[in-house]
Amino acid sequence: MPSFYKAFLLTSVLFYFTNVKSQTQINYYNVKDYGAKGDGINMDGSAINKAISDAAKAGGGTIYLPAGNYLSGSIHLKSNICLYIDQGATLIASSDSTLFDKPEKSINDIYQDYGHSHFHNSFIWGEDLHDISIIGAGKIWGKGLVRNGNKGDENPNKSISLLRCRNVIIRDVTIFHGGWFAILATGVDNLTIDNLKVDTDRDGFDIDCCKNVKVSNCTVNSPRDDGICLKSSFALGYARSTENVTITNCQVSGYVEGTLLDGTFQKTDPKNHEPTGRIKFGTESNGGFKNITITNCVFDDCRGLALETVDGALLEDVTISNITMRDIGNAPVFIRIGARMRGPDSIPIGECRRIIISNIVAYNVDDKQGAIISGLPGHYIQDLQLSNIRIYYKGGESKDAANITVPEHEKDYPEPDSWKTMPSYGFYIRHVKNLKMHDVQVSYLKDDYRPPFILDDVKGGILYDIQAEKNSGTSSFVLKNVEDIHISQTNGTKDTYINKAVRKDL
Repeated sequence: MPSFYKAFLLTSVLFYFTNVKSQTQINYYNVKDYGAKGDGINMDGSAINKAISDAAKAGGGTIYLPAGNYLSGSIHLKSNICLYIDQGATLIASSDSTLFDKPEKSINDIYQDYGHSHFHNSFIWGEDLHDISIIGAGKIWGKGLVRNGNKGDENPNKSISLLRCRNVIIRDVTIFHGGWFAILATGVDNLTIDNLKVDTDRDGFDIDCCKNVKVSNCTVNSPRDDGICLKSSFALGYARSTENVTITNCQVSGYVEGTLLDGTFQKTDPKNHEPTGRIKFGTESNGGFKNITITNCVFDDCRGLALETVDGALLEDVTISNITMRDIGNAPVFIRIGARMRGPDSIPIGECRRIIISNIVAYNVDDKQGAIISGLPGHYIQDLQLSNIRIYYKGGESKDAANITVPEHEKDYPEPDSWKTMPSYGFYIRHVKNLKMHDVQVSYLKDDYRPPFILDDVKGGILYDIQAEKNSGTSSFVLKNVEDIHISQTNGTKDTYINKAVRKDL
């Protein structure tokens, strides 16, 4: 090899190690170099925040937490920062509330819960940021966080809180005992949440007024509140939809808190508490929901799937498929238009349309509610398709329950339990236009004397290949105030077309 070429190679190697390697070191900030002890005794928040600040001033970088226990108050994220919590590292929220930031003045605190109105009273928070990530196989323990709050309460209550951010990745971390919200993302666009384990006693993920969101491969246990929850509150000061969302390959449950992470998966005692832990959207519903896909998810020992618009928003273009459920505490499927109208007076009642739900199997479902699909008089759920659904209910209700009159509950908080016991055990469908149901089977584990299907104020329906277990003398279908209904290929019922009927039992 010519000597000049050898010299060139040597110069190139030296350049790499003196420039590229040093640049890597500049962008890599070990919190122990800033004085963090990681011993679970000393407070490490100042060291962590100093590392973040220095990295941000240098244009960004990775804040590295090696194995250890890091006690801290509020941690302030900045743009272009990666918070890397390594295997064996636990970031612990201190029980000293004075180490946390106080709740800032809210844009408004009228139209949404207190927890949605404030963001700074959190363990890890960021506002108006871009290109941030929280990653690593370590743990975030919200030990000192409270699980609720009211006006005037200054205690920290969120593990991760992000407001008006973009290009965010949260991956691989574990969150234990996450406070009111393990993750609250409001007005966050291009958000990826992947491969998280969350074991908490209130909401797991609240994704509020966000666009372009991917939630995948996550396990969320939350016995006393919702697991994965989409919302569209008025917390930004205006109505903004949550849209372009995929939720896939996730598991939600309501086991006793802590038993997901320790691997014992203990079921809650239903006499003391009905576990929640579900996938839901709509209890904060000012801005609406558009283009949502939920697929390949597992529900265990929790409530069922809930889609709600009750504050004057659109809920449209939703596809849900490949869901398995077991030990479900109330309605396996709940679709609701309500008129709670928590928002400015000028907002009209919302709309719910173009929803497809398919490939659902649910076993040991609570007997009281059945599936509930309910609009409001004059405000119809439209273009709803239900197919390839198999539900095994516990059963056990008497024939008297079939005579229950179902109130509208239009102003109430949207929850299936509002209706206590329904007059049908399988599906109660009311105020719906353009319904298609096929390949649907319902049965019970214990004799139930209610009809499996009630349709009330349904205009335009095609129902075929419907299989329903029922007791002798009980109708398969009770139809009230219906128009243009086709029923065919249904066990025990002749193929029927009903142009219009005030009441018909089949």
